[in-house]
Amino acid sequence: MNKSLQVTQPQESGNQSHGFDQVSNKSIVIPSKFTTATESFKKEYSWFTTPQIPTDLSIQVQEINYKVHKYPLISKCGYIGQMIIQPSISNSGYDIKLDNFPGGSETFEIILKFCYSLPIDLNANNVARLRCASEFLEMTEELEDGNLISKTEAFLTFVLSSWKDTITVLKSCETLSPWAENLQIVRRCCDSIACKASKGNSDTADEAANPEGWWFDDMATLHIDKFMRIIAAIRAKGTKPEIIGKCIMHYAKRWLPGLDVELEGLRGYGRVKDDLQFSIFSGKERENLRHSKEQRTIVESLVSIIPPQQEAVSCKFLLQILKLATMYSASSALTSDLEQRVGMMLEDAEVNDLLIPRYQKGDQGKLLHMPSSPEECMMHDIDVVQRIVEYFLMQEKQMQHQQKSGKFNISRLLDNYLAEIARDPNLSITKFQVVAELLPANARSCDDCLYRAIDTYLKTHPSLTEHDCGRLCKIMNCDKLSLDACMHAAQNDRLPLRTVIQVLFSEQVKMKAAMQGKEPAASGNNSENDGNQSSVNRDIKALKAELDNVKSMVAELQSDYSELQREYGKLSNKPKTSPGWSSGWQKIKKSFHIKPDGNDNGDGQGRSNLARSRSSSRRRLSAS
Repeated sequence: MNKSLQVTQPQESGNQSHGFDQVSNKSIVIPSKFTTATESFKKEYSWFTTPQIPTDLSIQVQEINYKVHKYPLISKCGYIGQMIIQPSISNSGYDIKLDNFPGGSETFEIILKFCYSLPIDLNANNVARLRCASEFLEMTEELEDGNLISKTEAFLTFVLSSWKDTITVLKSCETLSPWAENLQIVRRCCDSIACKASKGNSDTADEAANPEGWWFDDMATLHIDKFMRIIAAIRAKGTKPEIIGKCIMHYAKRWLPGLDVELEGLRGYGRVKDDLQFSIFSGKERENLRHSKEQRTIVESLVSIIPPQQEAVSCKFLLQILKLATMYSASSALTSDLEQRVGMMLEDAEVNDLLIPRYQKGDQGKLLHMPSSPEECMMHDIDVVQRIVEYFLMQEKQMQHQQKSGKFNISRLLDNYLAEIARDPNLSITKFQVVAELLPANARSCDDCLYRAIDTYLKTHPSLTEHDCGRLCKIMNCDKLSLDACMHAAQNDRLPLRTVIQVLFSEQVKMKAAMQGKEPAASGNNSENDGNQSSVNRDIKALKAELDNVKSMVAELQSDYSELQREYGKLSNKPKTSPGWSSGWQKIKKSFHIKPDGNDNGDGQGRSNLARSRSSSRRRLSAS
């Protein structure tokens, strides 16, 4: 509590400013209705004869210079009296400058009224300021009974019995640091609020009708440091974690404007990335940087006071806070803690909650607009979701040792998430594959959503090689596709041929099972379905026959090749002649039934028949 007082010798009298540049002057003028009060001073002190007596003291607070009388102040303010009685200071008059005066000039004017025995209005708005100012000026009972310190203390105790007045007093302490802290005003206010909130006490009947959340709105008007202290006090009194969590979420909605902003996938991917993700940084850079720091402080503070119990806050809220923590570059420890907490509640999440934008930042939160690689242009932070799923799986593994949890319900969530991020043209196949393979093989009961995600990725990345397409489709289990998904995949030109064949076999099995009543058949006209089933059966039989033919040809080719190697070994010591090689190649040609006229009745015909069967199947399924 720094009290800085400057005393200077006065300049020549007149209307000068007593050495203070650009300072307005104010003199205390006692109204006529208070003449009786001034007469009492006149009887005891001859120098204070009339209200018009010249002032002999000048005090500057902030930018205002107050011309006052010496006696009224030294009779009640020990700090001023100590300055005046110093031998080194002339008794004829001097100037005093009060730096860092609690409450500023407005509060000092009330102090002057009190010193002149004029009535003052004590209320919840000014009691904290007057209490701090009276402590600054040392207005103790030793100087006068009923001095301002004792009066403000008594009134402060009185107003702390009211919820609304306590909130008002606490807000007024924002500009009174460190005086309000050292005088325990803030602590007493926080304790009073915590006690009332934990007991459900309120000042109005309407609030009392909703005991669980009547105090949330008032709490949301406080500064974050005061809010944290009150929440800590409420927790210490045993309040339920879910009530504390609701209050924290209510506060976050008030102070974090970006909390409810959701990135609805990449349906609008054509928009400029900066406009979509970084609009919060538009405007003046300095103001944005200050705003960013304030928001980061609020985010980090709120996370630090969330109760550890899982039921305290929702998974959606944790993911919303995680997005802001990523946006404002919160500490890595805090981000990791949030990711672990989300992992414990992942089955409660929704797809849009997991769409966490990817931000590129440099020093002091400035954005980098020149990414060094295509992956840095990705719209979503895939790594965060990957870590969250890994935390979830770790928890599942631990719980399975104790009891069967049965929480592998996130396969649909993750597959729908894959379908959203698959629209990102900068998403690498490796990143997609890593996320898709996070779940164990038995986690998915149906691969329809995974197929949709893979198909979306293939559509967004048409330049993939045949090898990459096959690599991607290996993630999917065709036996876990529904009949509708099989019918769609059988006519999907984006899928590799090998995958389509697997799908057709799977489709045949499902159709056969449906016909036998093991599972419901596809909806539609029964006669049409019967016709389609017969056609499918014929196509599949043709495919099987062609595959068997190819297998037999490959076996015959291997046999001929082995025989050719043996003949070559016998002739290795003899001059090589063309007839030997010619006979060998004739056998190879014979195995493939290649005729001299160039007609292809072998493998080429098999591929052609296979292609025709596939095309026929597509036409049939399209028509159905």
